[in-house]
Amino acid sequence: MAKEILINVEPQEKRVAVVKDGVLEEFYIERPQDKTIVSNIYKGKIEAVIQSINGAFVDIGLPKKGFLYLSEIEEAFEASESHVPGAHQKEARGRKSAAQEVKKGQEVLVQVVKESFGTKGPRLSCHTGIAGRYLVLMPQDHQIGVSKRIEDEEERKRLKSILLELKLPKNLGFIVRTVAFGKSKQELFRDVRFLTKLWSRLEKICNKRPAPSLIYEEYDLVLRVIRDSFTEEVEKIIVDSKSEFYRLQRFARVFTGHLARRLEFYRGDNLFEEKNIEKQISRTFETKVYLKSKASIIIEPTEGLVVIDVNSGGFREKIRQEEAAFKINCEAAIEVARQLVLRDLGGIIVIDFIDMEKENHRREVLNVLRAELNKDRAKYDVLGISKFGVVEMTRERIHNTVQSLSYQLCPYCSGRGKIKSAVTVSIDVLKELKKYLKGKALKQVDISLNPVVIEELLKNREHVQFIERKFRIKVNLVPNATLHIEEIRIS
Repeated sequence: MAKEILINVEPQEKRVAVVKDGVLEEFYIERPQDKTIVSNIYKGKIEAVIQSINGAFVDIGLPKKGFLYLSEIEEAFEASESHVPGAHQKEARGRKSAAQEVKKGQEVLVQVVKESFGTKGPRLSCHTGIAGRYLVLMPQDHQIGVSKRIEDEEERKRLKSILLELKLPKNLGFIVRTVAFGKSKQELFRDVRFLTKLWSRLEKICNKRPAPSLIYEEYDLVLRVIRDSFTEEVEKIIVDSKSEFYRLQRFARVFTGHLARRLEFYRGDNLFEEKNIEKQISRTFETKVYLKSKASIIIEPTEGLVVIDVNSGGFREKIRQEEAAFKINCEAAIEVARQLVLRDLGGIIVIDFIDMEKENHRREVLNVLRAELNKDRAKYDVLGISKFGVVEMTRERIHNTVQSLSYQLCPYCSGRGKIKSAVTVSIDVLKELKKYLKGKALKQVDISLNPVVIEELLKNREHVQFIERKFRIKVNLVPNATLHIEEIRIS
């Protein structure tokens, strides 16, 4: 299957699309003002310790304070005294834990693991990790591990034995990444050497700089994609910017070696249009997603969770209801997993599949969903499927979604998706008018309204006339097309 990575560079943004057989699988946007801080490492200063929630707020030099669990602070103080001034180590048995002794003003080395969302600041961790091509360096975890996504036991043993042969620094830990599958000792050694030199340099920077300070900045979007997604199955990377093309060439020679020749400079007018990607990107912002069978899924993200509903819709195949539900649900399970990655949705996710009577059908739909989710790099947890076909799951949410970067809250409906009808507002006008006139002795009153509301009031002019007689007042309806349909101005 042909897999390509397309990179579009504009003055205000960079866009990356991962395409397989012409179908958009992953899509990312990065703008200078919205650049991610996930994986950045900071030397921070503790601003407040809240024992009741087992956490601390840390100043890392950004507008919003980061949140760090106290349990992680203790591990940091034990492991990082060498490069973070002010860190405490546990001494005698029975002494209070370091987390209990944490005070405002102490310094700690932290890494951002989750972006700020809404009013919440970034989520921090003391388990810092720096990703290379095949390995992740873990300065606070002095062990060697292999990614759980590498399931082949023989390969796991081979990779671990290679790392043991390399005689790694005893004070540093390493995790083998999934892309290391089948890689040689030389390729892994190159990564070890690069990461250990980088960490040595970061330690020196940390000792020199005061808190709060940025110690390590993660790669930008384009370089992250090259590092994480440029695998053997990618036939080519096409980029439409000459300067970015040369930058990627230099980076690829260091990180991907022989894969660098698969880079290609696009000389046409519009890369995404030519590859038929723009239309697919537009559809990622729509609530309803149609399946090949003419059934559909409806995706509704809320602040706390994501609700996904599977509908039979235009499904017309003449088979029994149970078989139809099973077929649609299997197709929907594949598309749901794809949409979660494409839209980068996370948090609590509830999927309402079409009801199925047979237990083996429900089990098979869940297996299809899990098999597709296994292709996702984000961590997930699926609880199971109920007899009503409802699946509850969680997916790791790290970055702000593409939709949140591309769209803003509707200034007209304020995110409700609905506004009051003209009839409803006309009724509200009469209520507000009676409330306003109560206890007042006026001869005349002006009410400024959207023209469609005035039109509705004039259909039932007798209601306004009743108020005029009751309060002995003249009511003037003043049309103002610039007013929100729900806005009522009485003067």
